Amino acid sequence: MFMNEIKIDERTFKFALLIIELYKHLNSKQEYVLSKQLLRSGTSIGANVEEAQAAQSRKDFISKMSIASKEARESKYWIRLLERSNYLSDFDKKEVLINEVNSIVNIITKIVKSTKENNI
Repeated sequence: MFMNEIKIDERTFKFALLIIELYKHLNSKQEYVLSKQLLRSGTSIGANVEEAQAAQSRKDFISKMSIASKEARESKYWIRLLERSNYLSDFDKKEVLINEVNSIVNIITKIVKSTKENNI
């Protein structure tokens, strides 16, 4: 199955697992500060998507998905910083990680925008 065909809740869960794998990799290189920031934001995306699934209203759904969007963008920032500072040079799933965070940001942004547009 292509990643684009996976529902956003499953996709963000798999991304969180990838973030945990990267966190362990970074800790083995004794990088603790940036890795902890990424662990928090990267695993929070899926948690907020899950919360949005049980939203009490459309407004609540938009709020939770907007938080997921912010966390995804923060994760993208930390990944970019780690990439530019060469911490990801020997991480074998680097390209998957970068592509996936970009896709998740785009998907969640589209979900929030389309839900807002349909909230007339």
